[in-house]
Amino acid sequence: MYNIQILNNVAAEGLSVFDKTKYNITAEPVKDPDGIMVRSKPIHDMEFGPNLKVIARCGAGVNNIPLERCTKLGICVVNAPGGNANAVKELTVAAIIMTMRNGFQAMNWVRNLSDEDSAYGKNVVESGKEVFRGPEIMGKSIAIIGVGNVGNRMAKACHDLGMKVIGYDPYLSHVRQQELRAYLEFANSYEDAIKGADVVTVHTPLDESTKHMVDAKSIALMKDGVYLANFARGGIVDGDAVCNALESGKIAGYATDFPTPRMKKMDKVFCTPHLASGTPEAEINCAVMGARQTRDYIENGNIVNSVNLPDVSFARADGDRITIIHENKVGMLGLMTEKVAALGLNIENLVNKAKEGIAYTILDFNGETPAALAETLQAIDGVIRVRVIK
Repeated sequence: MYNIQILNNVAAEGLSVFDKTKYNITAEPVKDPDGIMVRSKPIHDMEFGPNLKVIARCGAGVNNIPLERCTKLGICVVNAPGGNANAVKELTVAAIIMTMRNGFQAMNWVRNLSDEDSAYGKNVVESGKEVFRGPEIMGKSIAIIGVGNVGNRMAKACHDLGMKVIGYDPYLSHVRQQELRAYLEFANSYEDAIKGADVVTVHTPLDESTKHMVDAKSIALMKDGVYLANFARGGIVDGDAVCNALESGKIAGYATDFPTPRMKKMDKVFCTPHLASGTPEAEINCAVMGARQTRDYIENGNIVNSVNLPDVSFARADGDRITIIHENKVGMLGLMTEKVAALGLNIENLVNKAKEGIAYTILDFNGETPAALAETLQAIDGVIRVRVIK
């Protein structure tokens, strides 16, 4: 029986993926689970037992998971890219429109009117038109920084709404760029993308290269009266720099899912409480993806959507499968096959893939393997973890 520890609330549709005759799914503390499913709960300080094989982040961002420690322990970390992309796209588009049209400020103004003044057709209500009048998005240009699962949906939606779409993503393949050119054009640099755009929206992961990507220096490159949106990660944007630009008028409005104490009271800010991915549909999508990946890794050693190990997935042979997480260095594969041959065993299928300094190897056999093989492989210098899957 495999134990799966659930942190946060995970949609029941995802948990139903597990065969209850093989899996014990529990939100109660488990001393040493086989797998962990988590949403946004930080687990950097959590102790991981030697039995833990996989952590599934039921969402896209993995800032709440200690990736480096997991890799050193041979724990596979998977996420659910694209599972909440439509939800994020919808709120981002809506927030940009509401920010440009001053919808939030206008709503609050109406709410504070007296019952008599707020009656339809009254001059007081009509006077609000001039106060809160804002521009349409049709015909405006938008720079989308990061054209991945969310960014490409944003590009399509904004194109369909009549906007000129400029994209920038240094990690996007040439082939993928060509596929997306039907509804956006690509800039050669971040700076080129944001110069002159009426709206700038960021959809990148948060890491050292993107932390405070939007800062005072980059804001200075933007056109006066630009609208800015961040529904990706809070740290991508320097909050104080944005607030200063809002006060000076450089930024006309800011839509964000990550408010700060300073900006939450500013009139030109449309802020929500990390709500972008929080739809029932997104939670179900991410839970199902996370559960399927967790089950496939535990039962077959297949890796899909890992953030710390290379993706490797293929059908099994009839016998044992041995998986090896190891350092990506010269001679490792040769050493492994030598150990197998020394025991008189024949490898039916072999796949080896690397991701930066870490590699993952799958060895398939047509029959059972002796315990000595796993022990011998584990003893090789540079091998992090060996699993035998019957």
